[in-house]
Amino acid sequence: MTAAIEFRGVSRIYGEVRAVDDVSFSVEPGEFFAMLGPSGSGKTTCLRLVAGFDTPDRGQVLLDGADVSSTPPFDRNVNTVFQDYALFPHMTVLQNVGYGPRVRGVGAAERDKHAREMLDLVQLGAQGERRPAQLSGGQRQRVALARALINRPKVLLLDEPLGALDLKLREEMQIELKSLQKQLGITFVYVTHDQGEALSMADRVAVFNKGRIEQLAAPRELYLQPATAFVARFVGSANVAEAALAQQLGAPAPFAIRAENIDVLDAAAVAPAGVATAPGTVVAVQFHGAASRWQVTLDAGGTWSALVSEEESRRLNGLAVGTRVQLAWPRDAAVPLQG
Repeated sequence: MTAAIEFRGVSRIYGEVRAVDDVSFSVEPGEFFAMLGPSGSGKTTCLRLVAGFDTPDRGQVLLDGADVSSTPPFDRNVNTVFQDYALFPHMTVLQNVGYGPRVRGVGAAERDKHAREMLDLVQLGAQGERRPAQLSGGQRQRVALARALINRPKVLLLDEPLGALDLKLREEMQIELKSLQKQLGITFVYVTHDQGEALSMADRVAVFNKGRIEQLAAPRELYLQPATAFVARFVGSANVAEAALAQQLGAPAPFAIRAENIDVLDAAAVAPAGVATAPGTVVAVQFHGAASRWQVTLDAGGTWSALVSEEESRRLNGLAVGTRVQLAWPRDAAVPLQG
């Protein structure tokens, strides 16, 4: 099957900055593909290269097997939804959604019909005569989606589309976006710096760092088997033992251990066989409802987190900040890291 999108050794250089550095990957038709990384990691530049808003200095960008590296945006069967929605404030919602067909010369009756169908699809059928300013943030985001989808693109590019929404609405929209993508079968390419969004929605996630892909995998694999220290820290905030620390802790190579796999023990406790320990001092206890995050500075160096259930936190209630403790974890829960 021909890939919906393919990068072959793509680089984009701005002066001394290699924004995208020899990147290769492919996106399958109908896939929900996320590009995850911090600001400046190269993910948005890759999105712009797919959209045609930028061109590569090296390599090829392919859509449906055709090299489009030099093809202008209007000749690519892709649409983009931006964080700021980019709606026309002087137009009604219906007019905003029908703008693409209008530019293409579609008759008024037909574009009105299709625009109303799109608004029904995003559950805004009753809002067609309103202006964008009269809608909530979540509603404006849906209008932007409807406007992008009315052209029936093969690929929909989404650049931090939920970034302006509050947490509750963002979580609701994550569910709606995933459902809509499955319903339509369109390839979604989603750029975000929010690991929660990427893990909850995407079929696969490419984790970007300094213009390169550190790891490309399904969400569960990224979380349970991070390949590098960067991925371990960025996806799920794991505790990482680099080479020197790993050696002090009796491990043969660098490793990562998730906070939820670590127990906090009294300094005098004896750990059972198969459990690694590291002594340290409690520096903070943060309450998070069902669990608390205990921050412990290790004697061997660095500060690690342990995610402790509320029941276990009550048992540890006497261990205040400044108390000597041990962190303990099953040795087989430690994930070896590359490099």
